[in-house]
Amino acid sequence: MSTRDVPERIGDLPPIGRPANSALLAAGITTLDQVAALSRRDLLAMHGVGPKAVRILAAALAGQGRGFAD
Repeated sequence: MSTRDVPERIGDLPPIGRPANSALLAAGITTLDQVAALSRRDLLAMHGVGPKAVRILAAALAGQGRGFAD
């Protein structure tokens, strides 16, 4: 699937870019609850998810008083 075919936003996730969205979709991840169950290392191991996407996801989780599994 081309990243052009990936939506800009998925579920309740913040906008993190299409490559990162594509990686999360491929892993079946569509919500912040699912992201919170992962560690930073798990996310960074996904092709397309980089440090910037992880920072954006961390900020979204922190806004809910939550964090990553690590």
